[in-house]
Amino acid sequence: MISPAPVSREAEFDARAFALRRRAEKKVAAENIGVDADFIDQMVESFYTAIRGDDLLAPIFAERVHDWPVHLARMKGFWRSVLYNSGEFSGNPMLKHLAIPGLELAHFVRWLDLFYATLRRLESHPQATGLIAGRARMIADSLLTAIEIRRSGLAGGRAGKDLPHA
Repeated sequence: MISPAPVSREAEFDARAFALRRRAEKKVAAENIGVDADFIDQMVESFYTAIRGDDLLAPIFAERVHDWPVHLARMKGFWRSVLYNSGEFSGNPMLKHLAIPGLELAHFVRWLDLFYATLRRLESHPQATGLIAGRARMIADSLLTAIEIRRSGLAGGRAGKDLPHA
């Protein structure tokens, strides 16, 4: 077996510095189109208010979320990580969703419909809506595809193709 070449401290520092620069650039770019921490907080709060009132999705969340303030804080951190690459979220959303029995296309379509409606209601800049909606669709596609591959093997590999776009 061939061992990887050792990485110098200088190269490690350069990589870390590059990552920090890119993270800062990503945050500034998002903030320049109105996606600041306050917007993310408002988006998460509004979206989960809609979820909790939805006939299809509310029961799924009610079974699993017992402390809403904790869940909302976690989701705010998740979205800051997604949108800013902040690195503050840890966990594996894939495992959480794979463990929910019966999730299918209709659930993800409803999730996206509610998410897109939330973004349209809060929209301050069309680029912000596009950025966040694109990430949300990518997440839904990834989760649905993993669930379907687990159920059907490779036949589930295009499970997210029919998910709506914003």
